[in-house]
Amino acid sequence: MRILLTDAGKRFNREWIFRHANQEFIPGKSYAITGANGSGKSTLLQVISGSIIPNEGTVSFIRGNNTIAPEMQFREVSICAPYLEVIEEMSALEFLNFHAGFKPLIKPFTPKEIITKVQLDHAADKQIRYYSSGMKQRIKLAQAFFTDSPVILLDEPCTNLDTDGIELYLSLIRDHCNNRTVIVSSNDITEYSFCEKTIDMKQLK
Repeated sequence: MRILLTDAGKRFNREWIFRHANQEFIPGKSYAITGANGSGKSTLLQVISGSIIPNEGTVSFIRGNNTIAPEMQFREVSICAPYLEVIEEMSALEFLNFHAGFKPLIKPFTPKEIITKVQLDHAADKQIRYYSSGMKQRIKLAQAFFTDSPVILLDEPCTNLDTDGIELYLSLIRDHCNNRTVIVSSNDITEYSFCEKTIDMKQLK
């Protein structure tokens, strides 16, 4: 899956967050979006995901010689971000089973096996609302990494994680991102040190 930004720009009211973004994201490669707080990193990531529409230019998802229709692009993407919520009335097991009804999980992993992978098997049947912030972040990572999608978008992925959680994140990158396009929005080099290319938001002003 190739993603192509062509002269893309986004503004809120009269203020341009970024303009004239021309960037190609190649399958199997990893990219970091960096910049100061408020520079528009998350906005750019949401534009790439299709959850925000650019005010100018285009975002194209291309498989082989075929362009994916904009309304179908969401199927190609999984995302982990602080502003995305999980369903806290569900247990972790219920939540992943529910999510699998909308997007398939990576085979051969089952929701129970995924919960074990993110080291939450001791709380698999507990409602997520009783989880700590770090445990909730692990569920968000589980949803993103184990969704069967060619593109994975990560916005400040180590939010609320302790040292063991950060090690878990890096192991998920190593073990489950081969041949996937990975885009990380972050100011913390720990979160994107593996990335092959860096996009500085200052270049898009």
